[in-house]
Amino acid sequence: MKRNILIVCCLLMLGLCVSAQTLRAPAYPLITHDPYFSIWSMTDMLNAAPTKHWTGADQGLLGMVKVDGTVYRFLGAEEQGYKTVLPASDEKSYDVKYSETAPGADWMKVEFGETGWNVGKAPFSDNSSEAGTVWRSKDLWYRRTFTIAGKRSGPLFLKLLHDDNVEVYLNGTPVYQKTGWTGKFIYIPLEKGLLKTGSNVLAIHVANTAGGASLDAGIVEKPLLPEVTPVKLAVQKSVRLQATQTSYDFGCGKVDLVLTFTSPLLPDDLNLLSRPVSYVGMSVRSNDGAKHDVQLYFGASTDISINTATQAVKAEKYAAEGLSILKAGTVEQPVLKKKGDDLRIDWGYMYVAAAGKDVRQTVTASAAPAQVFGPAGVAGAGLEGKHLWLNTLAPLGTVGSKPMERVFLVGYDDIYAIQYFHQNLRAWWRDKPGATIEKELSAASAGYADIMKKCDAFNQRLYKDAFNAGGEKYARLCELAYRQSIAAHKLLKSPEGEILFLSKENFSNGSINTVDVTYPSAPLYLVYNPDLLKGMLNGIFYFSESGKWTKPIAAHDLGTYPLANGQTYGEDMPVEECGNMIILTTAICKVEGSAAYAKKHWKTLSTWAEYLSKEGFDPANQLCTDDFAGHLARNVNLSAKAIVALGGYAWLAKQCGEEETAGKYGQMAKDMAVKWMQMADDGDHYALTFSGKGTWSQKYNLVWDKILGLGIFPKEVYEKEVAYYLTKQNKYGLPLDSRRKYTKSDWVLWTSALAGSRKDFEALADPMYTYADETPTRVPLSDWHETEDGKQVGFQARSVVGGYFMKVLEEKFSK
Repeated sequence: MKRNILIVCCLLMLGLCVSAQTLRAPAYPLITHDPYFSIWSMTDMLNAAPTKHWTGADQGLLGMVKVDGTVYRFLGAEEQGYKTVLPASDEKSYDVKYSETAPGADWMKVEFGETGWNVGKAPFSDNSSEAGTVWRSKDLWYRRTFTIAGKRSGPLFLKLLHDDNVEVYLNGTPVYQKTGWTGKFIYIPLEKGLLKTGSNVLAIHVANTAGGASLDAGIVEKPLLPEVTPVKLAVQKSVRLQATQTSYDFGCGKVDLVLTFTSPLLPDDLNLLSRPVSYVGMSVRSNDGAKHDVQLYFGASTDISINTATQAVKAEKYAAEGLSILKAGTVEQPVLKKKGDDLRIDWGYMYVAAAGKDVRQTVTASAAPAQVFGPAGVAGAGLEGKHLWLNTLAPLGTVGSKPMERVFLVGYDDIYAIQYFHQNLRAWWRDKPGATIEKELSAASAGYADIMKKCDAFNQRLYKDAFNAGGEKYARLCELAYRQSIAAHKLLKSPEGEILFLSKENFSNGSINTVDVTYPSAPLYLVYNPDLLKGMLNGIFYFSESGKWTKPIAAHDLGTYPLANGQTYGEDMPVEECGNMIILTTAICKVEGSAAYAKKHWKTLSTWAEYLSKEGFDPANQLCTDDFAGHLARNVNLSAKAIVALGGYAWLAKQCGEEETAGKYGQMAKDMAVKWMQMADDGDHYALTFSGKGTWSQKYNLVWDKILGLGIFPKEVYEKEVAYYLTKQNKYGLPLDSRRKYTKSDWVLWTSALAGSRKDFEALADPMYTYADETPTRVPLSDWHETEDGKQVGFQARSVVGGYFMKVLEEKFSK
């Protein structure tokens, strides 16, 4: 009997493996550590395009294998840089003639006379700290006369940054027009022949319609590439994405190659989680029974260490701690000098390292096969320039049917990571005596086998947890979300010795440690290490308790990444952030089975609870976490958050021995819930606002009442809402509310956890799998998309996808 049961179980497991879902990720995580050290593949085929930073900027990784003299490329593509024809101000300061009053109709023509026009330095901006010339009026007309010597052989592009609406002319001919703005330089193809040998005029009009104002421009050329050694494309057979790894299988002629990227972000090992070193493993074996001569190549562009393409870098090679090492960083080294959203790190140093006496490393201006596979000594030991390549060649010798593996290490030492209330802090791994990146690289190399076992065990654990909670599609979503969420944070230790796990609000506004980004991210960390969630709350508590933040409400953020010197967001979210902080503190204490964390911050929590008791039930016209949707008064979902937070506070009070307070706030929450049900009732559902009959919204905030077992709302409320939601779905999910068709995938997965049956849960959750699998927007997972066509609306690579783990958290609390 036991033997038959075993056979049946094996067959079931085999069937599960055969029928396993294969998720086509919107983008594939390759090297993922923090908001700056984060490299992705944005294409289905790994060798179809250059790898990129999550912002979309090229950060090239390149992999090739030479088999019996034939070269195959399996990783990335060597990006082709631009050559400057007319510099923009990011490369060289220049003067331009401009007017802020409307000129004549022929202002864009070559022969136009600029009488009365001003002369100023580019760039133009309303930000005085960035501007060559400050511009805050509505319109700006710009004329730049320049001389070109000789003809250009390659394709030409207008390099343009504008905010807002723009029209551009070259020698009187219109070349570009757009309503809107860009936060970075874009490259617009120019028709051949428009640029002349001799004198030329670039004329631009930009209109400042709202928000910021800026203008900068130049012209660049893509040089024609010389003929290079032929390279064949390896055939990608499959890709597998797990919590800590992304693996690819390739056919490279007569050998097969398995390429595995591992970022060992193990949540219960903070030293390893913080270590900024990823593994790039390459395993090769013969596929035809014969033996073959094989050489492996791994290259990394120094663009990984720059913010803009014009920045010069210095690269060198050396040996340390038993490793061959390549190092590169900007010449300038502006440590913690920039803050904002669409930025990459341009201080500190990138590293590529490998063990083995046969490893050959070079620094070159390109990664052409003739150079990297050529005779030793072709390339210099160190170079200074732009867009350099760090090359590592590892000969395997004769390879047969038994796999042979080589491992390459990619690391980044940011020296100082975050400025925390005007004190520069080092990353967690570096904040100890004698710490060096060379020691971390060496430890990573020596511990490779053991760390791979730990990663494999965690990969299996996470998948099993998610599969048991919500099924296979749900599990695949959680695998996709894991590294993205963690890599949107930086792990540090505060001057007071507390853990800090500070998020960056990626492609949202660049804030650091935003409370309403922490809130949706929390389920992942509550499941796998609540200390990391404490690291998201500690800075906000400190901000209030130090007296630096004096308002009786929780702050929205601690600044703009990487400067955590105090809130920079222009408007408070009082009910939102107070509710978030109390709910998450309650969740931490529930998970830990101790109220110690709440006791530590009891006075602050009490101040916030008092605010919610007065202002939380029927919120005024204010922002909530869905601020992109605009202000909303009498927000029913926000009211639910305040009520649940007060119920959480009552539970905490009881755990802390504050019986009178517990009774007061517990009854208050229940009374509010009854009133909420009456005022928000709209027949077969609850409305968007207390005064908005005929409207609806996702009441995702209610999930904490269910998950934490607070017992404030009757389960009939959840059932009523879920039944209504099932009538409102589109192909790519449930809209956020009745105002628009877009949604937030993190909130959908919270809302799905309100369902009382697996069938209803899957009905709400599975469209999020469909969205991730089919979205035409190829960026690290966006949490804000249209439910009818699956296109990104905004946001990408954000930590909030940690919220996908809400169903796993429910399972954890139910045990």
